[in-house]
Amino acid sequence: MGLIIKEKEFVIPGDVIAEGIDYLPAGGVFREKDKIIAEQIGIVNIDNRLIKLIPLTGVYKPKPGDVVIGQVVNISFNGWSVDIGFSNLALLSVRDATSEFIERKSDLSRYFDFDDYIVAKISNVGKGNLIDLTMKGHGLEKLHNGRVIDVSPSKVPRIIGKQGSMINTLKTLSNCMVQVGQNGKVWISGENSERLIEAIRLIERESHIPGLTEKIERLLGSSGGEQ
Repeated sequence: MGLIIKEKEFVIPGDVIAEGIDYLPAGGVFREKDKIIAEQIGIVNIDNRLIKLIPLTGVYKPKPGDVVIGQVVNISFNGWSVDIGFSNLALLSVRDATSEFIERKSDLSRYFDFDDYIVAKISNVGKGNLIDLTMKGHGLEKLHNGRVIDVSPSKVPRIIGKQGSMINTLKTLSNCMVQVGQNGKVWISGENSERLIEAIRLIERESHIPGLTEKIERLLGSSGGEQ
């Protein structure tokens, strides 16, 4: 029982990384009974009891000012630990989470609970890649319903487009709500989400090929407006 595959080792989907209840799945892995299993290709990262995978391609490097999408994986007395797809978890402190006064010893899960997805901004990257988040700002919020997919962070500018042109096309033609984090996390909500994901994967594959916008319009045009 315990770790089967060590820190920084390479795994493929289906590899059993740990057995027992000493470890918790954080990202890129899932629990099946008493096993934690890889669901993608990556490098094992262990943060205390949390196990996650770092993708081999397009690894995200956090910078102050980046708007990111992350998942709450732990709650402490002074804030939340958030998985933003980096080797270190990010910290959202109580004082940076809301303008509302939160009394000491309050139940912080009332604000953000385990597995909640949030849109936050990186306020600081300190020594040892310690990452601080803030929720104070326009568009920074908890995400309700929907689903989150991973894309290569290097493709995020193309998914957004010049002055938001591509993301506006995706939203309009799919009738879906979309949020894109600079860390390569994309949140999608709507009935045409599968078709929208297909369009985003097309952008990833053909980001430098001429006529991409027209291809996206053809792909989504057959489904947009049918809701």
